[in-house]
Amino acid sequence: MAKRFRDLSEREILAVAISSEEDDARIYGDVAEGLRADFPATADMFREMQQEESDHRRRLTELYRTRFGEHIPLIRRGDVKGFISRKPVWLVRPLGINAVRRLAESMELETRRFYEQAAKQVSDASTRTLLSDLAEAERKHSDLAESLEAKHLTPDARADEEKARRRLFVLQVVQPGLAGLMDGSVSTLAPLFAAAFATHQPTDAFRVGLAASVGAGISMGFAEALSDDGSMTGRGKPLLRGIVCGLMTTAGGIGHTLPYLIPHFTTATAVAVVVVAVELLAISYIRNHYMDTPFLSAAFQVIVGGVLVFLAGILIGSA
Repeated sequence: MAKRFRDLSEREILAVAISSEEDDARIYGDVAEGLRADFPATADMFREMQQEESDHRRRLTELYRTRFGEHIPLIRRGDVKGFISRKPVWLVRPLGINAVRRLAESMELETRRFYEQAAKQVSDASTRTLLSDLAEAERKHSDLAESLEAKHLTPDARADEEKARRRLFVLQVVQPGLAGLMDGSVSTLAPLFAAAFATHQPTDAFRVGLAASVGAGISMGFAEALSDDGSMTGRGKPLLRGIVCGLMTTAGGIGHTLPYLIPHFTTATAVAVVVVAVELLAISYIRNHYMDTPFLSAAFQVIVGGVLVFLAGILIGSA
């Protein structure tokens, strides 16, 4: 069982501090390595923070050896009540720039509080002085991070990181969302308009369109989530991609299904056709804005496909 902090001896407090600084240094090193490819300037910032934590560990180790000898018992954060359990960095891929900065802030805050409480609990003057100094160092770590950011994140580096952030956003959100929107907007046209022209009953068309939209959303969501785990492609968490893709697929089909809540068949069909046109233009814009596809080319590809599926639905329903 974990031990209460107030029950720790001075020797145990120093041992926890040493292991904690070692863990923090390794975490910052993992973060720096994970960011090196996409965010090199911020990776340099975390590398220097790693060196800072290593220096803290060295000072603590020297004090421990002076007071208690060479053997340092292995006491981890998890052995003491009150510490936050942190998810290993190597399990978090790909790393988000804002997420790792929030991680650093929480680490510094927790470590500072630990040193402040530890300084109050120990009786040895030299130990208390060092712990107070380290608490102050952690308090200033935010200022250090800002100064390191100003030092490393030049305008060119910021531009490079913004490009990398945009690339990750496209991979993790835009691509699965766009795939879902295209599938939902196009694949549901045929069953919706086939039902509409076969029955001339808006209620029946609405039910078919709703079923097709929800079914396609579930299918596309599972297909996207199971396509890959994102570890090699950098496409992010499968669950998030699956949810984004599934919701956008359903939304793409629901858009031109809702007009069939209008009881008049001709009016409902006219509104649905307008909604389809808006959806196809929206898809073309997204492809142009995020995928750098020329707008006219994107519009031609999407509209031709949509019109063919639309006509197929009408022909089948009218047969």
